[in-house]
Amino acid sequence: MQKIKKMQLHEIAAQEIVHYIQENGLQKGDKLPSLEEMSKLLDVSRTSIREALRSLEAMEFVKMVNGKGVFVDDPSSYRFSTKIDVSNEKTLLLQACQVRRALEGLAVELATEHATEEQIERMMHYLSEIRNNPDGPITRLADKNFHQTIYEASRNKVLQSIITSMSTLFDTFWETAPLGQNRLFTDTFPFHPCIAEAIANRDKKQAVMQFNLLMDAIEGNIQKVTTDNK
Repeated sequence: MQKIKKMQLHEIAAQEIVHYIQENGLQKGDKLPSLEEMSKLLDVSRTSIREALRSLEAMEFVKMVNGKGVFVDDPSSYRFSTKIDVSNEKTLLLQACQVRRALEGLAVELATEHATEEQIERMMHYLSEIRNNPDGPITRLADKNFHQTIYEASRNKVLQSIITSMSTLFDTFWETAPLGQNRLFTDTFPFHPCIAEAIANRDKKQAVMQFNLLMDAIEGNIQKVTTDNK
């Protein structure tokens, strides 16, 4: 038997919201129940509902409008995350690395051509946040924001859409402790400033090389985890 992959509460809530939309035939622009109503319907906290909606909004499946509510945005955008069935976490992470290397590697390459000064400043800001908060959720969020700024800087809407549609899978790298190893990816931080500097210098070859070194470090650390920890 293989271990059952654990799901966080907000991930389950996100799937239930998707099922609600699909079962009720809701279309673009249709309004969803309020946060309080969804919290009662799913019997989870409003915090979990907000996290679920944020992940769905990142995939452009729903849209949250301040003061007005939550609306269906693009019902066809919920693709990859619900179709992946890999219960072995180590295998899942290594396969995710292969996909991430291809997609984000292209984003890094394009970012060296198209990143604006404001986007580069944001990357540097997130790096500063990581340095000032070496552990904890603030660091993970800053790391996630750093990489998302690279996706944005690629200026390739199709590429951004593909990466965004896989956000639930890629969030494994930022929002959890994969394989029970809290420090699994800490060895990769030295490569982040190198990537940012190469993008700022418009040095495509160096940026891609540093990104591949980052991915090598991640994959190497995953491989070192024993089978008992998968």
